[in-house]
Amino acid sequence: MFKILIPKPALKELSKIDKPNQRLIYDKIKTLESGDFSQDRALKGKHQGKYRKRAGNYRIIYLKEGDILVITLIRIAHRKEVY
Repeated sequence: MFKILIPKPALKELSKIDKPNQRLIYDKIKTLESGDFSQDRALKGKHQGKYRKRAGNYRIIYLKEGDILVITLIRIAHRKEVY
């Protein structure tokens, strides 16, 4: 079981998304909490060390912090805007 930290800017981005997509994103965050990283991708370039989880047309960018078992959500945005 991982602990999820969601900073205020990420919550603000999430609040601007329509309700059906918010529900989908919450469900994906729950899979992160349970430790399901099976379909996540590591990012490259300047975002190296961060990971991406797909949630429909939205992407959840997060950082796994080693042995502490903490996941910090960096950004939640439409796939056109996230990188």
